[in-house]
Amino acid sequence: MSCEHTQQLLDAYVDGELDVEKSLAIEQHLSACPACRKRHEARRWVRVAVQSQARYFTVPDPAVRRIQAHLDKAGGGGRTLPARWLSLAATAAIAALLGSGTTFWIGRTSSEDLLTQEAVANHSRSLMVAGRITDISSSDQHTVKPWFNGRVDFSPLVVDLTAQGFALVGGRLDYLDNHPVAALVYRHRQHLINLFVWPDDKSAAAPMRAFARHGYHVLHWSGGGMRYWAVSDLNPADLKAFGELLATQG
Repeated sequence: MSCEHTQQLLDAYVDGELDVEKSLAIEQHLSACPACRKRHEARRWVRVAVQSQARYFTVPDPAVRRIQAHLDKAGGGGRTLPARWLSLAATAAIAALLGSGTTFWIGRTSSEDLLTQEAVANHSRSLMVAGRITDISSSDQHTVKPWFNGRVDFSPLVVDLTAQGFALVGGRLDYLDNHPVAALVYRHRQHLINLFVWPDDKSAAAPMRAFARHGYHVLHWSGGGMRYWAVSDLNPADLKAFGELLATQG
C-alpha cells in the first residue's frame, strides 16, 4: 500500500471502519514507514483526546430563555427559535469562551490513555483475525521464549502458570507504543489473556494500574527493566491475580 493510499484511509482506520484486509495492509505499511506512522499517531492522539477528555455541558433553561428574550428584542418578537437551536447556540458560545481550555484538556491526554486504547485494539484484533492469536503455539516456555530470538532485541519473561490456572498458549510478534513487542498468550478457563512485554526506558518500577475499556480489562506495571500490559475479558480479580503471579516471577 502506498503512502498516498494509506493517508487517505488513516481516519477510517483509526475509527475502526475498515475491513480486516485493508487494516492489515495499513498496519504493514505503518510498521515500515515512519512518516505515515507519525501521521497515524497524531490522529490517534486527537481521537483519544476527544473520547476521554472532552467535556460536555447542558445549557440551563434560564440561559436558553435569556437568549430567546434577546432574540425577541432584536427581532421585534416575531419569531421564536426551537429550544434545540437555542441550546446549540448557547453551547457554541460556551465553547468559544473555553477554547483555550479545550487545548489544555487535549494536551492532558496521557501516553497511558493511548497505550490502553492501543493494547485493547491489538487484543481485540488478535481474537477476530484467523491465525492472529499466536505465531508460535506451545505450552512449553522453553519453546516459546527462544522463538523471540532475533525477532525482538530483548528477552521476554515467559513462564508457564498452568498449575496456577493460567496456561501458556503461545506467543506472537506484535507492535505497541511504536515498538515491536512480545505478545504472550495465556488462557484462564475460556478467557484468553494477551500479555504485551517490551523494555522499560525508566529505571524505577511502576506499580500495577487497572482500567476498563470497551468491555475489556487492562492491567499494566513495570519491573525488572520490562513493561507489562495485560488485556482480557477476565474479571478484574482474576486478571489481577494473573498479574501478581507474573510480577512475583519477574
